[in-house]
Amino acid sequence: MSDEGLRAHLRCLGLSCLQAQIYTALLDNGRCTTETLALVLGRHRNGDRFEDQELEQNLAHLRRLGLITETGTGDGELAPVEPSIALDSMTHTRVAELHQAHQAAVQAYREYRRSMGPQVTEELIEVVKGPSVAERIWNIEEAAEFEVLRFDSPPYHTHGSANSIEVENLEKGVEYRVVYSKSAVQQAAYYNINIQPCIAAGEQARVLPTVPVKLTVFDRRLALVSMSFVESEVKDYMLMVHPSSLLSALTGLFEMSWRTALPMHLSDRVPPGLGPTHRRILELLATGINDAAIAELLGVSRRTLSRHVEQINSRAGSLTRFQMALYAARSGWI
Repeated sequence: MSDEGLRAHLRCLGLSCLQAQIYTALLDNGRCTTETLALVLGRHRNGDRFEDQELEQNLAHLRRLGLITETGTGDGELAPVEPSIALDSMTHTRVAELHQAHQAAVQAYREYRRSMGPQVTEELIEVVKGPSVAERIWNIEEAAEFEVLRFDSPPYHTHGSANSIEVENLEKGVEYRVVYSKSAVQQAAYYNINIQPCIAAGEQARVLPTVPVKLTVFDRRLALVSMSFVESEVKDYMLMVHPSSLLSALTGLFEMSWRTALPMHLSDRVPPGLGPTHRRILELLATGINDAAIAELLGVSRRTLSRHVEQINSRAGSLTRFQMALYAARSGWI
């Protein structure tokens, strides 16, 4: 790593620009007296000398942190110290400072809301309206840390576009569990650019004929409740539900629905003889949508779809779709 990059990291941990320069200068030049160090640092200032007091104050601070020490040879030489302990301490201090800043900003916003009087709803529920809805959704989803729970149903504030943020979060280890309504799965464009890529990236997906509410819960500390088709025609707005009994109830509603919903993706026990097209047909059949919708999603004719279904029946040794579904369930395909 370059000195410039290391200095940037050290500044993130709380060192000043000069303190970071001092530490990297000692790493580059080895043991130095204060006078030699001043000359080395002066080159970074285009030859400008440091005031003795300024340099001594910063050296004293680095000694207190445990990042540098005097060599004890009696000639006043300074040397860098292995930084693990000092940096761990600085990291904990920085985390505490960030937490305090977070709390201060939250408290300031709460005071602002209280100052607005009756124009603002209670602190547990926040109303977001109009064009800012989509922006808030993306910002909140980017900040998800470990879990996202979602009821997915049209219409969409994000216009049903691809969800690259979810794919990135899945790569970072954030768990997604999504229950789709049948109406969401039946939208060919939305299925192809949003649902299928997210499932392929690791999303756990299930389906119900309808979902009870349009809902997303982030890390069990914030829920977004959006409007259904009918309600969205009246007003385009979204509710943000903060930690409360209502948030707990919404999370419980999701868990109950998740247990009763049908899986949309196949398990690892599907035999390798089933090709990608047959796998997708099985996944779509499990959602309960009709043949016309499946053919549209796959971009094939109804006759071609029927031929594929017959091949799956043959592989399962079944005569009807009901028998095929039983075989798939008993064999752990779904």
